[in-house]
Amino acid sequence: MVTLKEIARECKVSPTTVSNILNGKPKVSEETRQRVLEAVDKMGYRPNYIAQGLRNQKTRTIGIIAEDIAQFSTPEILDEIMSCSEEKGYRTIVKNLRLYARWSDSWYEKESWYHSILDPTLKELESLRVDGIIYIAGHARMIHCFPEGFHTPAVMAYAFSDNKRVPSVAIDDKSSSADMIRYLISKGHRRIGVIGGREDNIHTQQRLLGYQEVLFENKILFNPAWVRYANWDKNRAYLAARELLKEEVTAIFCMSDQMTGGVYLCLDETGLRAGKDIAVASFDNQSVAEYFLPGLTTMELPLRKIGSVSADFLLKQMEGMEGEIPEKTLIPCRLIERESVHVI
Repeated sequence: MVTLKEIARECKVSPTTVSNILNGKPKVSEETRQRVLEAVDKMGYRPNYIAQGLRNQKTRTIGIIAEDIAQFSTPEILDEIMSCSEEKGYRTIVKNLRLYARWSDSWYEKESWYHSILDPTLKELESLRVDGIIYIAGHARMIHCFPEGFHTPAVMAYAFSDNKRVPSVAIDDKSSSADMIRYLISKGHRRIGVIGGREDNIHTQQRLLGYQEVLFENKILFNPAWVRYANWDKNRAYLAARELLKEEVTAIFCMSDQMTGGVYLCLDETGLRAGKDIAVASFDNQSVAEYFLPGLTTMELPLRKIGSVSADFLLKQMEGMEGEIPEKTLIPCRLIERESVHVI
């Protein structure tokens, strides 16, 4: 491996000069800078970041832990964190726990399974002396991830940490759901059915609260028969839609675009059309939403914003600015209006 001293000897300058050039420090002539950079490229020099970190007590490296990169919400959050980190001169190490790939959704209540994968990952990142860690959850819930006394700066993205020293950045499900229900009411709909995900899921619970609050605001009596749960499954959403049609709702608010596929199938089989015979609204704005026929009105998740805010909070912690960071930050979604909601 080529060393910094060998580069210095080749260019007939001091090792300090080479170090200053590689770290972007001024007070070096352009001619010298170019000569050193050409030698670095020709000789294949690669800095030893771990050794630098041991000397400087900083590696300028951020660890990112993803519960599962295959989760639809994760890639945009991950990409934004990496982009923000690179802009500030930090490298990133990504660790994919692959929890959903390993165990589907059967691991949620299995703390021993979860920690058998998580704990070695945390130890590995600590051994690499990362300056900070961002954890990207696959879905919102309270997570026991960073133990009390965990000294590395950390941020929880897309969920909530039970360690109050670790700030959490997540979706404002409640206010975003409320915005969608207000939109449906503005179009004349008052008999609004809901298809939720898992009944014990934070996303479902908060979106249902937003729904209920807006009904109360508009003096619409809450009817439990208008609420069904489909466990985020398209086939179960199909069955839930059939039940809601019996209740003569004029609109269906489905809490995920994936489940809405089941709603559209149900309408097609019964000879109904979204945006004409019944309004359909959804949540997520996955890429498939604009290809529904008609195009699906939905709430766009603020994934990149969650990524950028998480990165900003981590950098502030690493700079000793913890006092400026709230314990919990909720980011609202944006309503994307297409053709699936009509005026009555």
